[in-house]
Amino acid sequence: MFRGYLGDEERYSKCFFGEWYLSGDLAKKDQEGYFWFVGRKDDVIKSSGHLIGPFEVESALMEHSGVLESAVIGIPDPIVGEKVKAFVVLRKNVPETEQIKLEILAFARRRLGVAIAPREISFIKILPRTKSGKIMRRLLKARELGLPEGDLSTVEAD
Repeated sequence: MFRGYLGDEERYSKCFFGEWYLSGDLAKKDQEGYFWFVGRKDDVIKSSGHLIGPFEVESALMEHSGVLESAVIGIPDPIVGEKVKAFVVLRKNVPETEQIKLEILAFARRRLGVAIAPREISFIKILPRTKSGKIMRRLLKARELGLPEGDLSTVEAD
């Protein structure tokens, strides 16, 4: 285990509860006693009292036959706290139309329920990724909200 954040000892100390190290991963336990990964604490979307893991929404979106890849972020909303917004890469030969957008939204609502499904979808050609292949949701969020993009040294070149 690493021994601290460079120049931010307070952040490191907040990772502990007594002797327990809190990793920042969130999980839920079902009625049968199984644990299910929800997401990273800093990635979870809080909407109308629900904790929504981006991975759950992204996985459901990718079950749609027209979706190649997806990434999900929370964007501020004065009524629900955050609303779910999806960025979708469509499969080849699937046109970026309002019709397909509505079809994907309806599909997600049937799979996930209205409270968890995205309220917005934007089509994107390529999702930003790190050099190791992880989707950079923080970069999508920064661009969506007009915030500084931060360190881009790990971004894979297009």
